[in-house]
This record gives sequence, structure tokens and C-alpha cells, in this order.
Amino acid sequence: MPAKVKEVKTVNYPFLTAPVEIYELENGHKVVFAKKEGDLINISSWVKTGSINEDDHNNGISHFLEHLMFKGTTKFKAGEFDRLLESKGAVINAATWKDYTFYYITMPKGVHGQNVDFAIKMHADMMVDARLPREEIGPEFDPANPDVKEKRERYVVIEEIRMRDDQPWTKTYNEANHNMYDNHPYGRDVIGTKEIIANISQEEIVDYYNSYYTPENITTIVAGDIDFEKALTLIRGEFKFKHQKGKEKPGLAEVEPLKAPVYVENKGEINTGFLIMGFHGAKATDNKGTILLEIVSLILGDGISSRLYQNLIEKSTKSIFNVIDSGQYQFKDGNTFFINANFDPQHKEQAITAIKEEVRKMQDELISDEELEKACKKLKVKFADSAETVSEIAETIGYYMTVCESLEQCGEYLTVLQDITKEDVQKACQKYLDLNTYSMSILMPQ
Repeated sequence: MPAKVKEVKTVNYPFLTAPVEIYELENGHKVVFAKKEGDLINISSWVKTGSINEDDHNNGISHFLEHLMFKGTTKFKAGEFDRLLESKGAVINAATWKDYTFYYITMPKGVHGQNVDFAIKMHADMMVDARLPREEIGPEFDPANPDVKEKRERYVVIEEIRMRDDQPWTKTYNEANHNMYDNHPYGRDVIGTKEIIANISQEEIVDYYNSYYTPENITTIVAGDIDFEKALTLIRGEFKFKHQKGKEKPGLAEVEPLKAPVYVENKGEINTGFLIMGFHGAKATDNKGTILLEIVSLILGDGISSRLYQNLIEKSTKSIFNVIDSGQYQFKDGNTFFINANFDPQHKEQAITAIKEEVRKMQDELISDEELEKACKKLKVKFADSAETVSEIAETIGYYMTVCESLEQCGEYLTVLQDITKEDVQKACQKYLDLNTYSMSILMPQ
């Protein structure tokens, strides 16, 4: 029997012509509809699992499973899902991060919407009936041995890990990120390690899928100009979950704040220096705190007009930095704010000192009216752009429903933004960009 509708609510989503409709079914599965005029539709499902639910034994299983979800169902062999949808002009992909994994289809809805039913059925089939066949996973092997005869998906993911191991920015980030989290899964790399992926069993992967790909963990979003009532009926009928309730998630301790600066330096086969400096921020559910650090990032390190670029590259009398910027990652258990720099390794100490000085200025002095106005305008434009396409709308909704567990926060975004003051920004810098509690990772030439 299709799951019955338990609760219905609507949320006013800025820049859309109609409120977003949210349906919670009795089994916990949430279904969201966003109206966007045009010929394209986006159908996606967001799963509340990523590296947040992993441990030292299975780190990387969420990302590995993402790959394997496309390897066939009871109805369709591996490759048929992609072939059938792409023949109708669909773009299909997926992504895994710390708090979530999501899968999407973007495609023309077709004359009179004839592609909608087909896309929903295909998407639902993949989500609830993934076979995860042993022959597609590939045999377990020693990752140190390059002679692998059956180069299946296990080998593909390990090659992806090897490629990342050669990327200086990834190496530098992973060290800084790892040192920011003590006994919390956020400290692990989402992609996992070669050793774990080479040896994790099919049984473990199937158990993980059955445990977390359950109705209460999934939000399905449809964005486009279609008959939502018909689509809801179809989704309720097609999402026939084998496991109605998964295992209880492991209890996680709160993210422990750093008590002192943490510094790590590594060597690599590179010619320049790489630096990442990380700070703990607000939780993603803290709308104002998250927006404040977005403003700080725009003023401090976004583009050639930012303070870091202007003061440390454009106007500097010494050629110390090649690249410098900043940004924020938004997580359920606490965001992270990073400053990233590529620099002349002969001037490492000067580079560190210069970055700290720019942070102190943000703490000690109010930003200008012009800086605040410009940053708020950029964020408003960015937010408006996120309502331009069905893909961006669905991704924004998926993020808020999964990481923040509420779409109301999205509806309040512009109201919170317009009330922010220069004093708010300064207090955020003093609270979060604490030069007594940061994680710094540096990668230097051999």
C-alpha cells in the first residue's frame, strides 16, 4: 500500500511564483514540490547520511555506495538507467558530503509532460531497489599491488583517491580539517582511504544501504512546472521501501572547540607553499551566524576586490602570495571557516603573520558601510540566482531540508540578511575567527 500523507505544509520561497509544498508521509519520507515555469524538471532525493555516519572501519562507504547505486536494480542492468534517461536528454549525477548524499535527474519534461512519469519511476527504482552486485563492486585486493585484473568500481574509487592524494590543496585541507575535530566524523575525508575501500565487503555495503536509505532519512524533491498532485501519487506508489526503519544513528558528541592553535607542516613534491587556516563557525541551523560568516568571507577573501587580495597581493611591496581567499563550509554540527593561500615558501613566516594581521583588523575595526552594502548585495544576488534553474532550486531545498531539517530558514534568509549591521559582523569575527583557537596546515616543498 502506498504511504499515506501525514502532514502538509507550505513555505514561501523567495523569487518563486508559488509557495513550496512539503508533504510528510506516514513512513517518514518527505516529498517537496517547487513550481518553476519552463521546460525542464529536476527530480532528486537527498539522504541524511555521509561521512557523519562513518567510523574508522568504514570511512568512505557513503561515497562508494553513491557510485554503486548506478549499477543496476532488479528491473534494469548496470548502465541501462543512464542510457535510457540520457536518450531523453537527461543529465544524471550524484554527490556525497559530510551530512548527506544526493542523486538527481534534470531533463526536459517532454510534450504534455510525458517524461515526468518515466523519470520518477526510474529515480524511485534506483533509490529503493539498488542491487549493489558483487560483480560490479569487484573483488577485494591489496591496494599496494598495482596488478588488478578485475578493475571494477572498487578500483575506480581507489584511483580517485590516488588522484586526490596528488593534489596539494586536498592534502593541505585534509590536515587542517582533521585537526579541527577530535573524535568527530567531520575530521575524516569523505572519500575514505585506499585500504578501506579495497577491503570493505559487499555485505557491509548492503547493510549500510539498508540501514540509512530508509523513508525517514530521505527527502525527494521535484522542481518544475508539472502536475504536482499526479506526481505525489506516483511517488507514493513507486517508493516502495524494503526497510521502513533503519538502525539508530550513532550518538555523536558535540564538536569540541579548539583550546589552542594547532599547527602542522608537511612536505611534498611542489614548488610553492600551500596554507589553510581553519576556524569553527556557527551551526548551519544558526541562520544569522551562518550569514554573518558569509559576509566576512566576501569582505575578507572573495575575489580581487577583497581585503586579502588587495592588501596582500595587489598593494603589497613584496611578492609573497600567488593566491589567497576565504570561504565557509556549512555543516549540521558546526560550520568551518577557512583562509586559503598559495605563497612563496621563502616567506612562510611573513605569510602567516600577514594573514593574522588581516584577521585582527576585522576584529578590531568596524567594516565600512560600503563593504557591508556590497557584501549584502552579493549575497542577495547569489540567493536570487539559486532560484533561476530547477537544478539550483532543488539543490537549495535539499540542503535546507537535510542539513537544517527545515525550509523555513531559507524563507527567512533575506529578512535576516537585511537586518545585519557592521557591529554584528565585527562581533562575529571576534567570536569565530579567534587567533587563539585555529587549525593551520602548511604544505612546503621537499
